[in-house]
Amino acid sequence: MKKQYIELLLKRRSRYALKKESPLTAGEIISLIEEVALHTPSAFNSQSARLVILFDKAHDDFWDLTKEEIRKVIPAGQSFASTEAKMQGFKNAFGTVLFYEDYSVVRRFEEGFPLYKDKFRVWSMQGAAMVQLGVWTALAENGLGASLQHYDPVIDKAVRERFGIPEDWVLIAQMPFGAFDAPDKEKSFQPIDERVRVIKE
Repeated sequence: MKKQYIELLLKRRSRYALKKESPLTAGEIISLIEEVALHTPSAFNSQSARLVILFDKAHDDFWDLTKEEIRKVIPAGQSFASTEAKMQGFKNAFGTVLFYEDYSVVRRFEEGFPLYKDKFRVWSMQGAAMVQLGVWTALAENGLGASLQHYDPVIDKAVRERFGIPEDWVLIAQMPFGAFDAPDKEKSFQPIDERVRVIKE
């Protein structure tokens, strides 16, 4: 039995101590992510996923912007130090992928297939998740660490204005990535027989 795919999944971990270094060039990373976006399936072949890849000043600006937008919603008197340190860690990475869903596409399918209208936003999120896993795993295969962050919707407006993001694109997740050398922590797992059932009769 072949298990290469399982081996790739095992390489994909949440890695936070990232460096502004990469074993791949920016061009190679762009090509890799484009291939994932191109070949990841979507319901009704809707292809509603949208990705924005940030490098250099754009990457740094994104995390500075995110830090300031989050600072605005922290209650008075509450320490911001740990959050600020976390943001700096993400800024220390080589780049960031922003994952969006184009809701103009989703609405078009809702209107075109009214029988499934209530399902298309669910399917949209499922498609987004597949793209995120695909990008994460492809980066891991090539020696890049990453983690998945969710600072939306707090940052949505500021990010849209800074990077010229279309109004119909809805921000789903943010993935800082870069070289890493910190050891992985041991993972704990829920018993697999509580999660997977096999029925033969």
